[in-house]
Amino acid sequence: MQQYDPVALLEAACSVAELAHCPYSGFRVGAAVATRSGRIFSGCNVENASYGLTICAERVALTKAISEGHPTFVAIAVVASGVSIPYPCGACRQVLQEFCDSELPIHLSTLDAPDVVERHTLADLLPHPFVFEKP
Repeated sequence: MQQYDPVALLEAACSVAELAHCPYSGFRVGAAVATRSGRIFSGCNVENASYGLTICAERVALTKAISEGHPTFVAIAVVASGVSIPYPCGACRQVLQEFCDSELPIHLSTLDAPDVVERHTLADLLPHPFVFEKP
């Protein structure tokens, strides 16, 4: 797997979390993905008054990278406000599965304690993904 700097990834996620649009929950989330090409793309959560239209930080970061021509990922970091580690939601886990290897490193932390980091793989967080197989 391509080398990446987990500290730089976490710093990018922390920085972008400050830009979150979260007037309803107050829950700031930032994510940063490292691409195989060596670039880092970040994204924050963007809430909407119609809650189902809210976009998670992980999907913002992924779609920014994909739309810029960098569709292959080697790691992701996710940070959030609050005291609990911010595990990606089910929808984000499935989107990660679409574009990432099951051994993708996922670094998780909080804005209050960014030095406390949990590391998982995508397979740890999504052990039985939905995979489309053509007949």
